[in-house]
Amino acid sequence: MSVRENIASNLLTVIGNISSPAIKKATRQPFPIDELSEQQYPAVIVQTSEETRDDSELGSGAKTRHGTIDFVVSGFVKGAESNIDTKRNELITAIETPVETDITRSGNALDTMVVSCETDEGSLFPVGGIQMTIRCMYEYQSGTP
Repeated sequence: MSVRENIASNLLTVIGNISSPAIKKATRQPFPIDELSEQQYPAVIVQTSEETRDDSELGSGAKTRHGTIDFVVSGFVKGAESNIDTKRNELITAIETPVETDITRSGNALDTMVVSCETDEGSLFPVGGIQMTIRCMYEYQSGTP
């Protein structure tokens, strides 16, 4: 597998293993949220987004390159009027804590950081939605991202 694929797989595994609140569905494949049962919340989708790359070596031969890749994590919780915002905030914290515990993504990344968090601000009620952007910087040999 490529380094970028290893990073994506690691993120999915780390997020899928969250136990409080227990993530019931973690995938890299989009799904219609209106088809989730009550027992499938919280649910999370991890998808690769934008990437920038640059050379760290100049000249001929094998080149070491750097990549900065963003992953968009979409999360969904279900609650009542009195706790939907709390549930969204709990999910953000639950994801951010383990993601930033191993910033190397099991040795595949140079750094990992959460760069943004947003909520649906009630537009999906009674479902609450969050979207986080997680940025990973990594190094690879030209032609083998």
